[in-house]
Amino acid sequence: MTVEQYEVGSTVEGKVTGIKPFGAFVALDTKKQGLVHISEVAHGYVKDINDVLSVGDEVKVKIKSIEESSGKISLSIRDTQEAPEKPERKERKDFGSSGRGAGYAGASKSAPVQQKAQGFNTLEDKLKDWLKQSNEIQADLNKRIRK
Repeated sequence: MTVEQYEVGSTVEGKVTGIKPFGAFVALDTKKQGLVHISEVAHGYVKDINDVLSVGDEVKVKIKSIEESSGKISLSIRDTQEAPEKPERKERKDFGSSGRGAGYAGASKSAPVQQKAQGFNTLEDKLKDWLKQSNEIQADLNKRIRK
């Protein structure tokens, strides 16, 4: 097959001939090969392409693009596979009619007061701490001045 015989959007069988950190080279026939970029290998994140593909693997690829001038073919394995179902999102608790947390300035006045999450200080708590520290420092300075 020549480049003219391949159509963008068609799915063909190929064989992995080489692997680089950025993708895999796939032979479409004895004279033509294309590149499957690492982002086109699988639906999820692929950290190391060697975990997914090996030289000699037979793969089904979809032709994404063909560069007319150079004859470079861009391929995708991901586009030949059905996307996995996304896990359902857990519903959040309703913190008032605005849908934002009770700590949000725009929250309704009837919004319930949230319990403070452990390890997280609200700005209001921080402000109280800063004012307390400031007052202690000021009192200490005033004592020194009086002496």
